[in-house]
Amino acid sequence: MANLKLTFMGATRTVTGSKYLVESAGRSILVDCGLFQGLKDLRLRNWAPLPVAPGEIDAVILTHAHLDHSGYVPLLVKNGFKGPVYCSEATRDLCAILLPDSGYLQEADADRANRHAYSKHKPALPLYTEAEARRSLDRFKPVDFGQDTALADGLSFGLSRSGHILGSAFVTMVEEGTRLVFSGALGRPDDPVMKSPAEIQEADYLVVESTYGDRLHRDGDPQAKIGKIIRETAARGGTVVIPAFAVGRSQAILYYIHELKQAGEIPDIPVFLDSPMAINATRLLNDHGEDHRLSDAEWARVCGVARYVNTAEESRALDDGPGMPQVIISASGMATGGRVLHHLKHYIGDPRNTILFTGFQAAGTRGARLIHGEDEIKIHGRMWPVRAEVDVLHNASAHADYREILDWLGHFRAPPRHTFVTHGEEEAATSLAMKIGEHLGWDVSVPDYLDSADL
Repeated sequence: MANLKLTFMGATRTVTGSKYLVESAGRSILVDCGLFQGLKDLRLRNWAPLPVAPGEIDAVILTHAHLDHSGYVPLLVKNGFKGPVYCSEATRDLCAILLPDSGYLQEADADRANRHAYSKHKPALPLYTEAEARRSLDRFKPVDFGQDTALADGLSFGLSRSGHILGSAFVTMVEEGTRLVFSGALGRPDDPVMKSPAEIQEADYLVVESTYGDRLHRDGDPQAKIGKIIRETAARGGTVVIPAFAVGRSQAILYYIHELKQAGEIPDIPVFLDSPMAINATRLLNDHGEDHRLSDAEWARVCGVARYVNTAEESRALDDGPGMPQVIISASGMATGGRVLHHLKHYIGDPRNTILFTGFQAAGTRGARLIHGEDEIKIHGRMWPVRAEVDVLHNASAHADYREILDWLGHFRAPPRHTFVTHGEEEAATSLAMKIGEHLGWDVSVPDYLDSADL
């Protein structure tokens, strides 16, 4: 019988900071290595020492590339981690885009805070720099889906597709016949771009996400709602600003707009993809056709629906134009940083415009505050009045809702000995745990930060 110890170093009663430490026979493996985002108390954890020294961690396994699962890797390497970072090939390619961009944005935010003196810290510093993020990529070691990879004598892992974003994976660790499965982010069976999640049938212990564990995605076609918003905003002479996650949602939004234009359901107004990271991620779909549903020709047509905005000067020009109707898709999806903040400052005060969010908004983020109706928002140290229409696509998320999670769990041949519900806000995590207990009769719990379990 295996003797595994599992410690929850993040994503407990919150949707950020995913980090799970697995210890066995003197080996320490970190599954996911994400940044905390959103509420200040959570973000401060990024600066606190880990419960284990980075140099004592033997390996990292990433479920996918989103920063709440991968964004701490450069800091881990900076602080002494020397081992491999295992992930799918597409996750490695996406991290090569996301991590340097994260370092760049942190440097830019620190520089802006120092120049305008709106930080308490003197000086404000980044967690890591763009150069440090690029150096951390040397630790990455991609593995194929379905391939068993040895971590130590008797301890191995494998990846299978989770259908969330390009390269996203379920992680199955096996030691002496004991199977420990991490869902990472569970995708949806009917996503228009990504393939459906793989069926997992066996686990002795399961760590499952709960981002939408307390709700169902609303009935209705997200494409139809996007079309309605674009038509109404264009008729007012306004701009639709879409803060979209650079990896995943930006590509889905391009798909929907392409379909709407092809069907003649929206006016032929310009569409701009203003995020170098999203542009690069979009192009990566051509390199990883095995991960999504579209042919090369179909994806080329989808990509052609937008004009790509690469430079900061081109981005600023979008806010300096004559005010004609347009759509601007820009990262970040929760409006926590990046170019979209400059567009928000310019467009959020005009009632002709619409700010359209496309996915889950973590507590404490600007996105969460805006969709909950705040009438002013702080950006770059200044308060900006909110007069634009603010809307959200509740049914366009790349995360499974609770019914889809329960359907996925229904493929298990037998109940795991125990299921841990993580990566969800308090209400969502506890609600999903109750549903798993009631509907499936499984032994389930919601761990707290730094809880440990002997498996």
